[in-house]
Order: sequence, then C-alpha cells, then structure tokens
Amino acid sequence: MEKAQSKLEIITKYFSDFTPKQMQQFAALGPLYAEWNAKINVISRKDIDALYEKHVLHSLSIASIFNFQSGIEIIDIGTGGGFPGIPLAIYFPQVRFHLVDSIGKKLKVVNEVVRALGLENISFQHTRAESIRDRKFDFAVSRAVAPLKDLWHWSRPLLRNERKMEDFKNGLICLKGGDLSQEISNSRLRPYIWDISRIFPEPFFHEKYILYTAM
Repeated sequence: MEKAQSKLEIITKYFSDFTPKQMQQFAALGPLYAEWNAKINVISRKDIDALYEKHVLHSLSIASIFNFQSGIEIIDIGTGGGFPGIPLAIYFPQVRFHLVDSIGKKLKVVNEVVRALGLENISFQHTRAESIRDRKFDFAVSRAVAPLKDLWHWSRPLLRNERKMEDFKNGLICLKGGDLSQEISNSRLRPYIWDISRIFPEPFFHEKYILYTAM
C-alpha cells in the first residue's frame, strides 16, 4: 500500500479535499488494476505503472471544471476499464454513474474494481450507447472512444434537455488529444475547449483537452 500511497502524490498535488474513505479508494486503485490487468488486459501494460497520472488524474481533469451536484446522473460511454467513470464516482459519491461498454471482459474488470472499492453509485451495462432506449441522463462523459461527431450522435438522445447545474447545461463532456481541428469541423459543433496542460502542467497532458457540448 505504501507504493500506491506514494503514487497518489500526483493526485493530491492538485486535489486536497478528499475524505479518508476517498483516499483509501484512490490508494486501492493501483493494486486492483495491477492485479486485474494481469488477467484481462484493459490498460496498456506500459501504462499500468503510470495509472495515477495517465488514467486517474486524466479522468479527474473533468472534476477540475465541472462540480457535479448531488443527484446528477452521468453515463460513461465506452468506459473500457472504467475511465473516466470510476475516478469520478470516487470524487463525486453523491452522483450516479452508469458505465457502458460493448466489450464484456472490460466490464468484468469494472465490476470487480467497483465491488472491491464498495462504490454504491456505479451501475454498468454491457451494450452500445446507441442501443439504450429506456434511460435518460444529465451528462455523458467519454475518453478517446470515437470522433466527436459520433459521440454527440450517440449521447444526445440519452440526455435530458435541461439544466441541473448553475454554470453548465446538460451535455457531453469528452477527453480528447492531438490536433482536433478537423474532428471538430466534421462534427459541425462548437464545443467549449479546455487545455488540460493549463490545469495540470505535467508533460503527459500536452495537447490533451476537455471538450464540452451543451444540449
């Protein structure tokens, strides 16, 4: 656990208001993903040692902009191994997260991590987002799953067209990297864009961005 605690410093460098329970949950992520990734590869093996920076802190960049309020419901489209959904669910214990992926073995890892952490604000579903017909959410989040045009096409029917937060209307929030000019042009959307390297000035976050499109 000491090794996990030391790696947590990249998180506590930018976030300092965690409860003891949250600190325990974040500290447990490293050993849990190391154990499960050895069985079912959901994270690049070269990235597993940088889990807290490349996956946990990257996910929490959303929390640096969006202060989700109690009762909000969020769908994580193409969650993979549980990012950004699991770190955000730890950070926002009063927010409901629904993690969706079309690959069942990835959701097995999500299930085991959620169970081990005792996270009661996460549900998950083995399906494609575009197949969901019976649920609505306030926000959709996603990380490097598909082009912005597709993400908006999938998420828009799932979102309530209202405002649950004072600063932001319901919408899509996605984590993207690289030159996004053509992708944004193809989407015909005008998303708000935040440069993550201005939030977390670590070399890894160079040319990584948060995009937000409102309903």
